[in-house]
Amino acid sequence: MTAKGLLSTEKIVLVGAGNVATHLGTALRDAGYAVLQVFSRTEESASALAGKLNCPYTTDINQVVPDAELYVVSVKDAVLAEVIPPLVRRNPKALFVHTAGSMPMDVWKGEAVRYGVLYPMQTFSKSRAVDFSTVPFFIEGSGREEAEALKAVAERIGGKVYEATSEQRRYLHIAAVFACNFTNHMYALAHRLLDSHGLPFEVMLPLIDETARKVHELPPLEAQTGPARRYDENVIGKHLEMLADEPRLAELYEKISQSIHRLA
Repeated sequence: MTAKGLLSTEKIVLVGAGNVATHLGTALRDAGYAVLQVFSRTEESASALAGKLNCPYTTDINQVVPDAELYVVSVKDAVLAEVIPPLVRRNPKALFVHTAGSMPMDVWKGEAVRYGVLYPMQTFSKSRAVDFSTVPFFIEGSGREEAEALKAVAERIGGKVYEATSEQRRYLHIAAVFACNFTNHMYALAHRLLDSHGLPFEVMLPLIDETARKVHELPPLEAQTGPARRYDENVIGKHLEMLADEPRLAELYEKISQSIHRLA
């Protein structure tokens, strides 16, 4: 333990080598942490991230180094439970965390002694840099000391830190799906419509940017505009006619329009 009584977290192992692990690992290294090793089942991704962080890697969970102080697990939810037992056996006294928004903290219970969650709520793509000073981190610890240690890690990276229970984090995650994943899908549909009629998607960018800027200043309900808010049946009817050859898209348009109108 450090002089302040917090768990030491200076030596870290990354378990996983996807988008979250790549950005988080880079941020941890840049903040002065020692990333000792990267583990991934896929050699290509493990090698790529380890090369970026200038550290060793392994594809064998039983070869994960046993002397780290913090093990950060960023893997698919479906494989988290099977990774945990062999990982914890490597160093039972360490602090173990996962970075998932949708998984409870208690997935560690009965396996690790010290554990928690370090959830950076952001969309990550390997090809785009992330400014962690703008990323909210949601933490949860098995005890007060673990929570404080994770808070210190997140603050050192530069993020704004909130404590959230596993139940709260479930709703954060579903809200993020609506705000991010579903919104991006709407962009993809708009891109397809424009492209099929010889129009570039870039004409949408000023509209997208202004829509995003508005919710920094207004509640989303107040920022809502368009024919669905006032339920302009004339415009909506014409749009549905235009989508007659794409019944699934027409159905989506109609249901979203109804949802907007009901909420407004």
